[in-house]
Amino acid sequence: MPHLAALATLPAYFFITPAADAAQSRWVQSEGGEVRIVADRPEPDGTIPAILDIRLKPGWKTYWIEPGASGIPPQVTIDPRGGISFSGLRFPAPKAFHDGIAGYTGYDHSVAFPLSLKREKTGDLSLKISVFLGICKDICIPVQADLDLSLPQELAENPLDRARIDDAVAALPMQPSDTFKVTAASFDAVEKRLHLSLVTPPTATPAELFLSGPPGYSFGTPETVATDDGRITAEIPVRVSAKSGALKSGSVRLVARAGDRSIETLLAFD
Repeated sequence: MPHLAALATLPAYFFITPAADAAQSRWVQSEGGEVRIVADRPEPDGTIPAILDIRLKPGWKTYWIEPGASGIPPQVTIDPRGGISFSGLRFPAPKAFHDGIAGYTGYDHSVAFPLSLKREKTGDLSLKISVFLGICKDICIPVQADLDLSLPQELAENPLDRARIDDAVAALPMQPSDTFKVTAASFDAVEKRLHLSLVTPPTATPAELFLSGPPGYSFGTPETVATDDGRITAEIPVRVSAKSGALKSGSVRLVARAGDRSIETLLAFD
C-alpha cells in the first residue's frame, strides 16, 4: 500500500461538481472507484438520513478515520447556508492491512458511511458537501468532490434509497453488551502504552482492535495480546507528538471486532 509520498500528483486529482438528481447526487468518478451522497427526507426530529456511498473497483481500498501512517482519513464539510448542520461521519468496523512496509486501516470493498445531518430551518433544503478521501491501489489517488443535492419540503420517500441508508446504519458497530465489552482500560503516560481488558463472544478467529484518538495521538498494532476463555488483555503502543495534550479519559474511541460482531465505545481510563 502506498505511502503519502506516492500520492498521485496534482493533475491526477479528481475535482468534479455534479448536478443534483433527486435525493442522490451523481457519482463522482475516479480511477479506483466512485463516490456520491444518498439522502432521504428529514425525520420528525429533524434528523436527515444520509450516507456517503463509496463504490470501489476490485483491488482498490479506502480508509477508516484512523488510517495509519500512510493513509488519508475521509473528510467531509457541509455548507451551512443550505439549512443543514453536520456533526460527523460514522464508520463500520474496518480491516487491518499491511503492504510489507507499513500498516493501515480501512476497507477493501464498497462501503457506505452514514452522515450525521440535521435540519436547521423549515422549507426546502440544499445539501452541499465537499468530500476529500483516498482511494488507493499501487498509488493513492486523492479524490476531492463537491456533491450537491436538493431536499424539497415535499420530497417523497424513495424505498431503494432508504434501504441503502438503513443497511449502512445496520452495518455500524453495536453498543457494548454483557457478552462483548471493555472491562478495564488505562493509559501509561510514561511508557506510552494503553492497557485494555475485554470480554468477547467466542469466535474462530482472534478479536481485532482499532483505536482513534485526539489530534497528536496515534496507535500501533496491539502487542502482548492474551486470550483466556473469551477474555482478552492487550497492550497497545501509543505515539504522541511533541505538542499533544494529555490523553484524557473518554477521548479514545475503540472499535472491537469478534467474528461478524463489532462494538464501538469511548474508553474510560481507570
